[in-house]
Amino acid sequence: MCAYSVDADRCDCSSIHGDVIEAVSEHMPDEDNLLDLAELFKVFGDSTRVKILCALLQAEMCVCDIAVLLGMTKSSISHQLRILKQSKLVKYRKDGKVVYYSLADEHVGNIFDQGLVHVCE
Repeated sequence: MCAYSVDADRCDCSSIHGDVIEAVSEHMPDEDNLLDLAELFKVFGDSTRVKILCALLQAEMCVCDIAVLLGMTKSSISHQLRILKQSKLVKYRKDGKVVYYSLADEHVGNIFDQGLVHVCE
């Protein structure tokens, strides 16, 4: 039996639980997928990008509207949208000279909603 030391914040095990390791390893994604997931979560690490995603969760918007909503320059918003596009979190469509942005798919909204539920608990 392992004793967990609260003060030391470490496990004092002298034996390895091979059955647990084996069971968990069967469900671990491959390294490339885990790296991609880490990169995805990095994108959510910027408050401006999170605000943009929140806005796009409500409606499709152009750069100018997002800039006014967030009180930022169009250049700053465009830079963040470029990162969000590269991460496949947003998509765009052109209507004449105006470019409208929206969430790439429902998964992005789900990720955002789940994160918000978690932080509001």
